[in-house]
Amino acid sequence: NSGEKKEIESGLGSGTIIAQNDSELLILTSYHVVANCSSLYVTFMDDNSVDGYVKSADEGKDIAIVAVPLSDISEETLNYVKIANLSVEQANVGEGVIVIGNALGYGMSVTTGIVSATNRELNVNGKTLNVMQTDAAINEGNSGGCVLNANGEVIGISETKIIVTSVEGMCYAIPIYDNTELIQNLL
Repeated sequence: NSGEKKEIESGLGSGTIIAQNDSELLILTSYHVVANCSSLYVTFMDDNSVDGYVKSADEGKDIAIVAVPLSDISEETLNYVKIANLSVEQANVGEGVIVIGNALGYGMSVTTGIVSATNRELNVNGKTLNVMQTDAAINEGNSGGCVLNANGEVIGISETKIIVTSVEGMCYAIPIYDNTELIQNLL
């Protein structure tokens, strides 16, 4: 009302529905996707969007749970969504993976690759994360999305990629295997 222009920061990311309780859908994502947000909304695959909120997070492990009230989601959308299965097995080098996310904000994208390495240490924004390496493309907007094994189970959370001219196809994900207990506690 004052005529003053305000700059609004926005971002994008991905997430995976991993649980539902009596009142909420619970979505697993990366903490850096939702860090410092004053508001967020979740867009489902049928393009319906609803407000969500950060229910819990572990900044050091870069894991967050976003909650969406069931009362805000249309019955049509609720019939459309499915709960993903989390793998309790450690990924193996050479195992095929599928990465699903919202690359560049264009909507659902799918890439494939293999697990190139496990138990890598990656320093991101002053935090040391234990990650698995894949050659499946992870781009802006994919962060927080799922990395699936051949059984369709979530084995990782898309994290980041190395961007230098001398490196091709080095992308990283937070392994579910190492964080199963933490994720259950955050739920």
